Amino acid sequence: MQPTRRTLLAGAGLLGMGLLAGCVAAGTGGSDGTPSPNPTDSPTPTPTATPGSGDEPLPGSDGGDGDAGGTRPRGTGGPGVTLVGTDPAPDLPVEPGVSVLEPVATADHPPALRVTLTNTSDAPITVGEGRAVRFQYVVDDARVLQLLPAEGEYPVAEGNCWRLSEAVATTMEYRTEELAAGETIAAAVELYALPDYDGCLPVGEFRFETHIGAGDSMESMAQADWGFTVLLE
Repeated sequence: MQPTRRTLLAGAGLLGMGLLAGCVAAGTGGSDGTPSPNPTDSPTPTPTATPGSGDEPLPGSDGGDGDAGGTRPRGTGGPGVTLVGTDPAPDLPVEPGVSVLEPVATADHPPALRVTLTNTSDAPITVGEGRAVRFQYVVDDARVLQLLPAEGEYPVAEGNCWRLSEAVATTMEYRTEELAAGETIAAAVELYALPDYDGCLPVGEFRFETHIGAGDSMESMAQADWGFTVLLE
């Protein structure tokens, strides 16, 4: 039986947080969540041990312990995520945003981001696609990582990794919703490696981009792309 996030959490007390590396694989899925060919030239993490720590480096992490030169607190079990760049606001009546919600992978969760979309106009607008504007199921440009809704349960690889063991299926409908003047929608999304990635959560810079539609109605929507870059280390 494939482990899921729930089974990982159930065993976290026995395994200990220090054993959990955020494992992830390159897999399938385009920026709109639809299946895509397997990625190529995936970045390969090169973990190194912290001198004098006596601990083996965790897959996908640098072995940092929060001291000088470290990149994550001791015992977190996986790489940390930082936001290193965002695109300018699109020429639309909305303002997207992103921030770090969970900075490191632990036994309970992979790293997580909080994305927002605000209606900057003085009238109601329609936005879409509903999942894309929340960066749900969006895959990075290198096709190594995928952002998934934080409330979901997903099949993950053996070995306490935050890597998907199989692709997460999505439906193809185009969802829209109405935002009142000044209203903001927000969503928490978590970072998983896609199934074809050879290792746990990778390290390096990764760019995510999505397509945003906004207008008075679905028929009159203007479209724009918007994205950001994160660093896992």
